[in-house]
Amino acid sequence: MPSAAAHVFPPMRLSPRLLRFCAACYDLLAVILCWWLAYLLRFNLALPPEYFTDGLRVLPAVVITHAVADQACGLYRGIWRYASLRDLLRILIAVTTGALVVIFFAHMLNPLETRQIPRSVLLLHPLLLVLVMGGGRFLYRLVKDWRQYGHLGLTGEWVLIVGAGYAGARLAQELQGSTEWRVGGFLDDDFSKRGQEIHGIRVRGPIRKMEYWAKKLEIQHVIIAMPGVPLRIRQRAMETAVQAGLQVLSVPAAEDLLARRVTLSRLRRVQLEDLLKRDPVQLDTRGLAGMLTGQVVLVTGAGGSIGSELARQIAGFQPSALVLFEHSEFALFQIEQEFRHVFPELAIHPAIGDVKDANRLDQVFSAWQPVLVFHAAAYKHVPLMENGNAREAVRNNVTGTCVLAEAALRHQVNKMVLISTDKAVNPVNVMGASKRVAEILVSCFEADARASGASTRFLAVRFGNVLGSNGSVIPTFEQQIAKGGPVTVTHPDILRYFMLIPEAAQLVLQAALMGEGGEIFVLDMGDPVRILDLARDMILLSGHSEAEIPIQITGLRPGEKLYEELLANDENSLPTPHPKLRVSRAATAPPTEWRAALETWLASLPPEDAAIRAGLARFAPEYQPAPPKDATE
Repeated sequence: MPSAAAHVFPPMRLSPRLLRFCAACYDLLAVILCWWLAYLLRFNLALPPEYFTDGLRVLPAVVITHAVADQACGLYRGIWRYASLRDLLRILIAVTTGALVVIFFAHMLNPLETRQIPRSVLLLHPLLLVLVMGGGRFLYRLVKDWRQYGHLGLTGEWVLIVGAGYAGARLAQELQGSTEWRVGGFLDDDFSKRGQEIHGIRVRGPIRKMEYWAKKLEIQHVIIAMPGVPLRIRQRAMETAVQAGLQVLSVPAAEDLLARRVTLSRLRRVQLEDLLKRDPVQLDTRGLAGMLTGQVVLVTGAGGSIGSELARQIAGFQPSALVLFEHSEFALFQIEQEFRHVFPELAIHPAIGDVKDANRLDQVFSAWQPVLVFHAAAYKHVPLMENGNAREAVRNNVTGTCVLAEAALRHQVNKMVLISTDKAVNPVNVMGASKRVAEILVSCFEADARASGASTRFLAVRFGNVLGSNGSVIPTFEQQIAKGGPVTVTHPDILRYFMLIPEAAQLVLQAALMGEGGEIFVLDMGDPVRILDLARDMILLSGHSEAEIPIQITGLRPGEKLYEELLANDENSLPTPHPKLRVSRAATAPPTEWRAALETWLASLPPEDAAIRAGLARFAPEYQPAPPKDATE
């Protein structure tokens, strides 16, 4: 919508060549004007005739000298509409160069008999010229800005910018031309900036005063503009804004800004991931390239949240082929279509199959001969597996692992990695117990492989919940909020570990590189998160309050623990060269007959849940089944 100012100064459309010509004419006129103005100032506006004659005689040489200097210094590459400090620097260089040449010829070579030119004129002329040339450009920009944006000061939502550094200043400058936002002030913890102004906008105070300034200025929106500061500082600012009930936006990441993929004004809503995100994982990319590049890799459960992300991370290292093994036809179709589009040069082999089907595994292994296997296929929904589906949980999580490990041995796979869970630690539910048995089973295969001289290595990687995974609490909360609530939390004190899916997948690959066989790697999950606080943050991030979307405590579900552990009572943890990975080794290895007894039990699993629990307790002694009760969602 054009402003009223646009009617006063109707827009003109001139060619770039004509604009450069007009700019050059302006500068030449400025040289002439400032030359005589310097003379007038030197003689208090009463210029003697003899000095006028000397000045007139040398003026053509002065004009030509400055014209050449202006052109040589690239003065006409800039656009007046976007005049900046860089343009002012060019003017300073051009004027200084021209002035030095004039002084040199006037007082050293003296070819034009200009002894009568006062030295003060030679000093005043460049100073005046910088003011006129620079001032003209900035005045032109001011008029253009006022004509285009003069009406915007009364429109848009008020917003506070957190961060008065370079990014915040640039953002404020960009938003001054926005119809959507008006900046009400900066917040920054740097005491030296308090009360200062940036582009006419005041630095109000520290970040901890965010709620105070938001209420005082009646502002509902906050923009976190600190892309280069440590993650913990950004998260603290986001949490402060969320707890204050403000709508929080963030600028793009520093790496995106540096790579010029986006601009500062590309704002986005802060997501829960921003509050829970950790510092980026540092990967041994050279080592991973040596392990994955040019190799055939197989991922089971490739259509699931963890399996699909593992496949994406692996694809980035350019394996010779990637075998996507998945039981769900629809999930396999989706991931195949994605990879055909994103990785068109990569050989993708989608394979429908069940990890419990030895014949199908032999067929797949024989056809593509993978050297690395990542086993992410599993049933993992705790309440669903607890009652009525316990037998299937064991068949999928334990029998499937056993059958896959045997296939890996038969086909001389270099390494098989089991994706495990923190719920396998001192388990109280069928899902966790089945994964714990799978961990022990993998260690048995490792011991047997070493004893027989086989080259296949077996290891496991254990981690907690990942944000956005299928069946996790985050999508459930999002659906409940979208329906207007209530948001259901099973217990006010329940704690869980969380990490992002890409981070988990990257650390699994790093563990696979480091593993020599028999290890259970434990990922650094950070601090546990209180689910009740998680629900509150999600409600606030959605723009609602607890009064609008209430939280309902429903009671613990079947097999659910108040908190998860990453190490069992009989395990200890040792550091690894990677700061986010530790390695756990069981205090005692299972007896030799343990695997044979397990396989016998798996061959004739009873249908009753109670019998399944009793069997799991036999093979995972740390399993303490929770009292059975009806499953509730």
